[in-house]
Amino acid sequence: MTATERAAHGTGHQDLHAFLDAYRAAHPDDVLTVDEKLEGEDVAALVAELAARGRAELLVCTQVSGLDGTPLVTNLFASRTRVARLLGSDPAGLHRAYQRAAARRTEPRLVPTGPVLDTVAEGPDVDLTTLPLLKHFDSDRGPYITSGVITAEAPPAAPNTPAAPNTPAAPNAPNAPNAPNTPNTPGRSGNLSYHRALVHNRTELATSLHSRGHLWQLLRLAEQRGEPLPVAMVIGAHPLFQLAASARVGPDVDERTLAGGLLGAPLDVVRTPRHGIRVPACAELVLEGVIDPARTAPEGPFGEFSGYSSDRSTNNVLTVHSVLRRRDAVLLDIVGGNSAEHLNLARIPRESEMAEQLTSRFPEVTALHYPTSGTHFHAYVALRQARPGQARQIMLALLGWDPYVKTVVAVDEDVDITRDEDVLWALATHLQPGADVFTVDGLPGSPLDPSSTPDGTTSRMGLDATRAPHFDAVRIRTDPARVARARELLDRGPACG
Repeated sequence: MTATERAAHGTGHQDLHAFLDAYRAAHPDDVLTVDEKLEGEDVAALVAELAARGRAELLVCTQVSGLDGTPLVTNLFASRTRVARLLGSDPAGLHRAYQRAAARRTEPRLVPTGPVLDTVAEGPDVDLTTLPLLKHFDSDRGPYITSGVITAEAPPAAPNTPAAPNTPAAPNAPNAPNAPNTPNTPGRSGNLSYHRALVHNRTELATSLHSRGHLWQLLRLAEQRGEPLPVAMVIGAHPLFQLAASARVGPDVDERTLAGGLLGAPLDVVRTPRHGIRVPACAELVLEGVIDPARTAPEGPFGEFSGYSSDRSTNNVLTVHSVLRRRDAVLLDIVGGNSAEHLNLARIPRESEMAEQLTSRFPEVTALHYPTSGTHFHAYVALRQARPGQARQIMLALLGWDPYVKTVVAVDEDVDITRDEDVLWALATHLQPGADVFTVDGLPGSPLDPSSTPDGTTSRMGLDATRAPHFDAVRIRTDPARVARARELLDRGPACG
């Protein structure tokens, strides 16, 4: 599909390639292109070294072994500044910008064609061993799909269940879900969710579904009907589609409507040829097939966000019937482990949701941050405390609302919660352990927390590092003009001449 054709169909602004071209032109210093030959594990090491140096450029690698010439794009979400730019904001306004855009949920728009339909392989022509994949860590079982977003439609209603509005199937997908006379199950919608995946054989992927997630629930509904669950795995699309797929919403909300809100226009979708699943028209690569509730295959270990390799897996099997790919496809990769990108993708939507809930209920809250160092398990909250016990109340609310958070630190509003060292300073100078620390036991935790109990429960802790009511120490202060002068001198270089 040519650029002219894309413009005619209105899909250009949802194209990953168009985004990359525009971003490189607007922010050339924030894009690092590497043309040297690399192995997959070199890419992960390069991302880690950038982070160690305080850098987070979008990384484009043109020659990576095993990708058969397919360019690699990674580290896209490692920078909160870059994510904020996607939403027309800066890091300070990121939560508000995300929530405003997410609230503009818009139903997807079915279009007749798109770049993802440039080439379609079906049946005997499917060979997953030729996919462009790479291995990130020496401890990984093999090359993984790390950016795969599994897409599913709302399941059909059981007999005698009240009908919900349906979406007509495309003419070339007569057996598509939500076809006429196949009403949706009330309270259930379509779903987008990330799932790591490993090639099992030519036509099958071993993947890991989240046993508390909506896709897992849809799979259980399919199992009750004695059927496999039709799905499509999207590997690479516009960054705002990728961000929408990581949102936490109820089972009655389709993340594709959230993508439309983030994009500011309906998500343009096409139907997959076998099962009629709606996928982004400008996706890079799509694998269409079914997940059989009765099938399993070995999967893991895989480098997870905790910084440990995880063998905790549901060991599901995705049988692929069709492979859709654009001619000029790039591999949008997400380096796993506790990389900033891996963590940001999940924590920015979660932070935004929690920030809105906290500030709505507690207007004294001035900021919320989930630090990279905490790998989803820590949260810092800044507040303007109006009465004794308020910090504890706010921390209890956050510990109850977010099932991943184990430890919350509350600080005063003048503490920069985006800097671990500032929060540690507040802990060192304001907290008395005997009076300012509390724990709650026996709550559900993350299944990927290596310290959780065999039944998946965890303890949680709140640390009140706000100043006590009669705290009388005076914080030292440097005149801002002196700070500006010091920066000016250092910016001149080593000689300061």
